[in-house]
Amino acid sequence: MQHLDVISVNVWQIIIALINLTLLFLLLKKFLYKPVEKVLKKRENELNGQYEKANEALKAAQDAQSEYEARLSGAKVEADEIIKDATDTANKRSDRIVEGAREEADAIVSRARTEAELEKERAKKDIKDEIADVSSLIAEKVLSREINSEDHKKLIDSFIEKIGDEDDIIG
Repeated sequence: MQHLDVISVNVWQIIIALINLTLLFLLLKKFLYKPVEKVLKKRENELNGQYEKANEALKAAQDAQSEYEARLSGAKVEADEIIKDATDTANKRSDRIVEGAREEADAIVSRARTEAELEKERAKKDIKDEIADVSSLIAEKVLSREINSEDHKKLIDSFIEKIGDEDDIIG
């Protein structure tokens, strides 16, 4: 029967082992599990705070990007308006310059026509005066001597040559 003592179950030892296990569990829970749980909670809260800050920073960056894009779009619109205004101003200036040049050219043409008319009138007057002078010279020569048909022909030819010379000068 000695063999049975070795294999036998001691209930008091099992109860003491269970009490020891329960005490160990309670001590570990109080002194180890709860502080570790607090540290983990604290770490989790810190991570959540960092995630919140990261999300806030991301939102701020997105807002800044939206504002930047809006400003850039506004700047593009403003630049387009400035370019359009400058183009309109340049077109108006060029129109004024062209109109001024056209008016000046018209004035020059008008003055040239007026001067040409005056020159033509002077030339006509000079021709009339020259014809009158030549006629009086011919009449004077005719009256100073009697002319035969040959002399008469020579006088007419010389008169026509003088008139032809005058036309060459005028033309």
